[in-house]
Amino acid sequence: MRVWKQVLISLGVISAGVLLLGRFVPGANDMLEAAGLPGTLVAAIAPAGEDETKGEGGARRSGFGGGPVLVSTKPVAMTVVNDRLNAIGDGEAIRTVTVTPYATGNLTEVLVESGSRVEQGQVIARLDSDEQKIAADQARVGRESAEQKLKRIENLRSSMSIADLQDAQTALKAAELALQNAELALSRRDITAPYGGVVGIISVNPGDYVTTSTAIARIDDRSEILVDYWVPERFATSVRVGGEVTATAVARPGETFPGAVQAIDNRIDQESRTLRVRARIDNPEDLLRAGMSFQVTMRFAGDLYPSVDPLSVQWSADGSYVWRVKGEKVERVPIHIVQRNPDRVLIKAALAEGDQVVTEGLQTLRPGGAVRTVAEQQTPAVTEGS
Repeated sequence: MRVWKQVLISLGVISAGVLLLGRFVPGANDMLEAAGLPGTLVAAIAPAGEDETKGEGGARRSGFGGGPVLVSTKPVAMTVVNDRLNAIGDGEAIRTVTVTPYATGNLTEVLVESGSRVEQGQVIARLDSDEQKIAADQARVGRESAEQKLKRIENLRSSMSIADLQDAQTALKAAELALQNAELALSRRDITAPYGGVVGIISVNPGDYVTTSTAIARIDDRSEILVDYWVPERFATSVRVGGEVTATAVARPGETFPGAVQAIDNRIDQESRTLRVRARIDNPEDLLRAGMSFQVTMRFAGDLYPSVDPLSVQWSADGSYVWRVKGEKVERVPIHIVQRNPDRVLIKAALAEGDQVVTEGLQTLRPGGAVRTVAEQQTPAVTEGS
């Protein structure tokens, strides 16, 4: 057989195969378009709106002959995402201090107990102060002596030189400074609270020798609780100082405590891709403790996206898309998937709330093809039955 005859026979077989593919294989139009065939040729091989055969869910597939394709549709819904943030954080008192003495010595008294509440300036412990009391008395005597000497010189000013008067005045000032120093050393034998709060466990006892590095007590001002937590990077531009938060203590389930964002870190942690945020929570009834674990909830305006049924999402060489019913015809709408859930898919697309997208009967659809929905198909039957 001549070569040109073999070529013609091969082309005929290929053409017949393509025609059968377009007529009987679901979704063949997408495959032909992906193969590079012109759209007009694809429409001629596998035209839309052919005769229908029954399919799943009441939908029908195109066969030979004319007529719209029967499809099932579901409306587009608008869904808000990124409108809430839940994070776990650790609580700390608004102010915490470990009280240490200014001087070394033996403890003579511990005046508070673990768990007791103290006020600012309250004495919580004392060191032995006999030596400092004597030094203060000596300084006081020295000041009185210098003051009396200055008075005598002032009374005898006519017979005393100016130098003697100035020496007496200088001696009085030095005596006053010495007294102040002695009284300061004596006052520092009392260990006081720098601010009000609750005393933690005290680990020292009267008679113990302490130094300036010895911890006498830890005081927590827990009138407010600071909670540090970390938020994902995508919320970094949404968090604002003063923004409202709601916290739930793991130790007190079912109770919520309102608060506000007090501080935001100035950089994203590169390892975890999170941002450190600090919230302040009022604790007027003293129900919360430093070190507690909290679940913090924040609310935002969020992002609004169309959502469709997962069955409606299709793919081609150009990407994902859905079929939207417009009037009695369908049109292909390109989409970008934002988030996939078991029952809905969030997308970016030129879709409005309530738009009908096809979920069944997708295989034989063509752009601009005529369709009928299952609801339209069932309406005449209901009318006849009535």
